[in-house]
Amino acid sequence: MWIDAFLALRDSIAFHSNAALAFQADPNPEQNDQLTRATNLTISAIRFLKTFRAGYLEPEVMHLYPEKTDNEQFKKLIQFISPDIVCTAASLVSAYPLDMSQFYRLFNTTRIPLNKKDDLVTNESGMHILVLRNGNFYVFNVLDGDGNIVKASEIHAHLKYILSNESPTPEFPVGYLTSENRNTWAKLRNELLHNGNEEAMSLVETAIFSLCLDDFSVTDTDQLVQTLHHGEGMNRWFDKSFNLIITKDGSAGINLETSWGDGVAVIRFMNEVFKDSTQEPLVTPHSQVANVDSSHMVRKLDFHLNDTLKEGISEAKENFEAMRKSLTFQCFRFEKGGKAFLKRQKVSPDAMIQLSFQMAFLSLYGQTVPTYEACSTGTFKHGRTEIIRPASVYTKRCSEAFIREAFRYKVRDLRNMLSDCSEYHIRLIREAAMGQGFDRHLFALRFLAASKTGPMIPDFFQDPAYSYLNENILLTNTLSSPLVANIAFAPVVSDGIAVGYSVHQDYLKFTVSSHCGRNVGEFNQGVTKCLENIFSVLEGRPIHS
Repeated sequence: MWIDAFLALRDSIAFHSNAALAFQADPNPEQNDQLTRATNLTISAIRFLKTFRAGYLEPEVMHLYPEKTDNEQFKKLIQFISPDIVCTAASLVSAYPLDMSQFYRLFNTTRIPLNKKDDLVTNESGMHILVLRNGNFYVFNVLDGDGNIVKASEIHAHLKYILSNESPTPEFPVGYLTSENRNTWAKLRNELLHNGNEEAMSLVETAIFSLCLDDFSVTDTDQLVQTLHHGEGMNRWFDKSFNLIITKDGSAGINLETSWGDGVAVIRFMNEVFKDSTQEPLVTPHSQVANVDSSHMVRKLDFHLNDTLKEGISEAKENFEAMRKSLTFQCFRFEKGGKAFLKRQKVSPDAMIQLSFQMAFLSLYGQTVPTYEACSTGTFKHGRTEIIRPASVYTKRCSEAFIREAFRYKVRDLRNMLSDCSEYHIRLIREAAMGQGFDRHLFALRFLAASKTGPMIPDFFQDPAYSYLNENILLTNTLSSPLVANIAFAPVVSDGIAVGYSVHQDYLKFTVSSHCGRNVGEFNQGVTKCLENIFSVLEGRPIHS
């Protein structure tokens, strides 16, 4: 049901559902050379693929008491328990294996545009990767006929060949089509297939993944997340399960197509690939490339375009540029404290961050709005996500007290309100993670009702309150990996704000986006001020208006 809901979305996936995740820089500055980093990340990604398909990838496990179970002794002990009861045995000590079925879609997977609802196709026969540079398409094998990884020096040579290729940007870059409305793209894809491009499209869609080599450097974090989220359009194939993107200065990250999977799979992949590529790099800027003729082993794809396709690409480019201009990203850090301080104060860091969003929105726009926070349900078979609803009677009361009536309350009373918000938020997280949320339950009921009654769905789902609840004006998501620098995505409604954030020991990091209807800078300043007030009260100090 959930995958079908994603695949039925008709808006541009580039601007409405795909997400961007940035790697940290390689700790060895020399290794951030574009060619070197592209080679090492590619090889590490293929090593991850081989490990997973061989059945050797260590399972994802949620450890409620990591000091007891997240260690080598527990891992050795659990190996002797029968597979039939191992999950039950682990759960008895609060170690919960997570569903890993999504990992199957990580490689060789493409979202195929079709009228009304797309298809998700995985073809493991592909031994090649797709490389995009300046809107040009190249393919070469990274696995040999026996399924072994091609020598690092050969992959190094092929990427060097592509980076030295002087082919100009095509007049009509086909990559723009994947950013179009899905029904429009479905028609144009059929036109591509019927105009002599079957083989080229097959090579694109069966590739293990897409590697995008951007021919420019990024100057700051804002530009990096914009580049990873949508870039220049022509140098992406947004339908691939993921695009691995490396800019000219070696900044790197992923553009994720989200119909097939969620953060659990992608963060695990990024963590492993980052560690492998930085701790055991197979090439350096001084490495000699293999003595191979890359011009015969790297194939440049040429597309045959008729007038209909040329017009479609031109319109797709215009639509892309309009959407890009309407969307703003801005990153900021809150440096006055992080997880360590909030834990000492016995409040949930996530609760305080979400509360700051509620306070900031109330102070700027005078209202409380539907708010979405994603929560993994990976403890269940084929689990995806549930929604945490951070906007509550507790956050509203607390926000109004801090924003409008702080002078009426003692610091102790404000502190108690923060504790109430924290306790309730922890309860919401626990309920969502254990399948006790209401959003997915109602979604399933609506799906089943529609399948039986057609367009006449029950009155409940036509109620204005239900419709408003699902207009998620504040869209939020967090990640927990020190190796992933930023997560970015766009709002799902025109007047919305999207916030990706991460919690660190001594600081908090945010990436905020909005369309023209909201001012990102004002919201960021509001969040900063509200966090300062929250921290002041937690320290026992009065807040300043």
